[in-house]
Amino acid sequence: MLILFDIDATLLVTGGVGIRAMDEAGTALFGPACNAGGVAVAGRLDPLIMRDMLAKVGKAASRENLTAFRAAYEDRMRHHFAQTGEGRVQSRALPGVHDLVNALDGRDATTLGVLTGNFATTGSMKLRSVDLNPERFPICAWGDESPHDPPERAHLPPVATKRYRDKHDRDPSRVLIIGDTPHDVHCAKVHGHACLGVGTGQFTAADLKASGADHAVDDLSDTHSVLRFIDTLR
Repeated sequence: MLILFDIDATLLVTGGVGIRAMDEAGTALFGPACNAGGVAVAGRLDPLIMRDMLAKVGKAASRENLTAFRAAYEDRMRHHFAQTGEGRVQSRALPGVHDLVNALDGRDATTLGVLTGNFATTGSMKLRSVDLNPERFPICAWGDESPHDPPERAHLPPVATKRYRDKHDRDPSRVLIIGDTPHDVHCAKVHGHACLGVGTGQFTAADLKASGADHAVDDLSDTHSVLRFIDTLR
């Protein structure tokens, strides 16, 4: 089984450092109005958020602009994560995350991964900030890896399953996507995958169940309950 975790508000929170860094990069490059104010961010791909910010100031979502925006954003993220003392990033793993990852990591025939709107560089920074080694998630689909333009989160599950196939020379027996938004639910269900909703973001467990999740929990703290649900999928 391939289990793909979203990162933000599913595995961890960072006190909003990602949007803060994106605002800083946007305003430095394209002016003070190039910020995430009024832009939907929960469950969305970072390249789409950047496109919306550029549109606010009438800038084209050209390769040149997006490349510069990403580089500046990554630089600001490195700056913030390098801070110590009172200025340090307030990252924390969400309830039950370490216990669940440890339990799944020790299971035969289970492969962990991430499916996220983050870029690989910045998503890995976030994981490391809560003592989750990115190498524990060998199958990844990052926010800039859609093969289509415009990109969508629903394009990412095939990226992950292809990587699994290339690594193991077979398809995963099942795919489970774990996330905190209806975007996570949709990208799972459109490909016939299972979805576990986690109400640790802007949406409650009830919201996620109503949007089509196979199962939903308030958080991941009840490891045994989550494992029992996963076992029903085998």
